[in-house]
Amino acid sequence: MSVKIIDLSVPMDNNAGEPMPPKIEYVTHDEGAIQAASMFDLKKEDFPEGKAWALENITLTTHTGTHLDAPYHFWPTSEGKPAKTIDQIPLEWCYGDGVVLDFSYKNPGDEIDTEDIKKELDRIQYKIKPFDIVLIRTDADKKFYDKDYANIHAGVSADATRWILKQGVKVTGTDGWGWDVPFYIQAEKYKKEKRNDILWAAHFVGREIEYCHIEKLANLDKLPPYGFKVAVFPIKIIGASAGWARPVAIIEE
Repeated sequence: MSVKIIDLSVPMDNNAGEPMPPKIEYVTHDEGAIQAASMFDLKKEDFPEGKAWALENITLTTHTGTHLDAPYHFWPTSEGKPAKTIDQIPLEWCYGDGVVLDFSYKNPGDEIDTEDIKKELDRIQYKIKPFDIVLIRTDADKKFYDKDYANIHAGVSADATRWILKQGVKVTGTDGWGWDVPFYIQAEKYKKEKRNDILWAAHFVGREIEYCHIEKLANLDKLPPYGFKVAVFPIKIIGASAGWARPVAIIEE
């Protein structure tokens, strides 16, 4: 038996199309020698060929790049208790059987409802079980470097989110910039209807049901509908609403 591992993350890149891209400053080996020399009362020339460490200085948010949202991101409480921050997430949630629901046929800005979820499960002949990691494929990752990347994914409705979670799911994910429909659509609808339950509705399901979701996944088109494991362990940031992750799919062949 062999194991195939598929990277499900987008890169950290200064040229990313997301609204809050990282700012990466690259420090070369020569610059690292100058830095090291100043720290340890040495000269740059004291290092072999005048070179020392290379490193990077990065400015970013906890929601930049592929990341796992903690319940605390959605609301201060979840299920009537203080919402878990990313360092409090049980790691058992972060490894489990994966299932990909293919909505790549949806148009940018479309909403995926409960009936869509059920039809797709019928099509692939799969029944969600507790602790499955449910991944929503929209193929938005193919436009990660486009300036409108945040606006091109199909989003999941609040009712569909609630239905998935009631199957015992603790982690979901999307290859879109966000889990809900693009925010500009939410804002336009709110301005017309003046109902604040329109805004961030699917995220706010986390107030009722404790869960996490992964945003800005990639390569879901390379996965079978099911029959693989997902590992999505976040960086431990004390008190944070999210943590960067490099999720992978593990397929035994």
